[in-house]
Order: sequence, then C-alpha cells, then structure tokens
Amino acid sequence: MPPRSAAARSTPAGAADLLTIGQVLSRLKPAFPDLSNSKLRFLEERQLVTPVRTPSGYRKFSSSDVERLRFILGLQRDHYLPLKVIRQHLDDLDAGRPTALPSGAGPVSIVSSPRRLSRDDLLARAGATASLLDDAVSASLIAPSDQFGDEAVAVLTALVELGRSGIEPRHLRGFRAAAERELGLIESALAASSSRRDAAGRARVAEQSRELADQLEIIRGSLIRAALGRLDT
Repeated sequence: MPPRSAAARSTPAGAADLLTIGQVLSRLKPAFPDLSNSKLRFLEERQLVTPVRTPSGYRKFSSSDVERLRFILGLQRDHYLPLKVIRQHLDDLDAGRPTALPSGAGPVSIVSSPRRLSRDDLLARAGATASLLDDAVSASLIAPSDQFGDEAVAVLTALVELGRSGIEPRHLRGFRAAAERELGLIESALAASSSRRDAAGRARVAEQSRELADQLEIIRGSLIRAALGRLDT
C-alpha cells in the first residue's frame, strides 16, 4: 500500500527529513527517467500528492510522499492507468477501504525500464485524436517525435480536457513564447553561477533553476486565480 497523502497524515515529517523537488527527482529518475519538475507539479495539481510548503513557498516532500509518487508513476507506466482511476484507488487506500489494484493490475514494478510510447499508444493513453496531437505539435506544445514519454501524455490529456471547453492548441501558441521568456529570466538570474564547470556547481545551478521555476509558477498561478476571482464579482 502506498503511504497516505500529506493531507491525510496526522504527524508530518520533521523539517530535517523533508526533500526539495530536485532531491525527489534525483531519487525517482533512476526508475523513471522521463520524470520532470512539471510532471511532479502536475501530479500535485491533480491532488495525487500533497507536499508541504515552506513560508517562502517552496515545495517540500517527505519520504512517504516519495514512495507515494513511486507507486503512482509505476501504475501509470506499467499499467497505463488514467490519473482519475489512480486517484480513486488512492482515496480508497487513504480512507482504509479494502480495494484491489485498479483494473486487476498486478504488482507494480519500480525498477523495470521506462516505456516509450508510440504515437498510437500516446493517443490511446490520453484519449486524444490524431488531429489533436498534430495540432499540439504544430503549436509547439509537444515536441515532434516517434516516441513519447509521460510529459507528452500529461500535456495531451490536458488538451483533451481543455478541448471540451473549446480551448484548442492554436489558442495556446503563446505559451511556448511565455515559457521561453521565463527561461530567459532564469538564465539571466543564474548567469554568474553558471560559469562554474564542476559537477557540484552544475548540480547547484540545476537545483536553483528548478526552484526559480517553482517561484515563477506561484506568481503565475496567483495572477490567474486573481483574474478568475474578478469573473465571480
């Protein structure tokens, strides 16, 4: 059984035991090489895992969060289960309700090689049409390839959901430009640190870049929520 979510735990882990998002990636990437910062944020947004936040807004994960993520990623990779099914399974486990693995899935492997998805497999997992994928590639939301990973699944699944409200990939062309502008801000902020060529220096820059990206996401999300609040008035 995966550990309970942070929201369900009565005794949080000590601050010294908490991990940054970069440290979580380091622990999970050997088994899930396609795992990324944005994928972890996506799982958090879907409330599959609930890391704590420091006063400055940084995400911090407990060892239980890491094992929960390992369980979720294993179900996705090895059994192609949609997140809605996984979340219901986890909700049952968190509530102490007896439940079998979804769809009769067998034991989840956490050491097998990651699966790269063909175009047809990607479409099946995301529940998307071929034309939607083509439009996403055209809008630079998904990189063109013969093989796709979890990031492409997450993006294409989101596009399927957005499409139900009339939001199409062509409406999101500006997202790529916005992402490039944010990358420029991060590169500029870390220009001095990036001059270090040793392994420790590169690792520190990588960690700092992820943390800066997290802070930019907090601001972006706050602006969107504030704008949504105005719609309700």
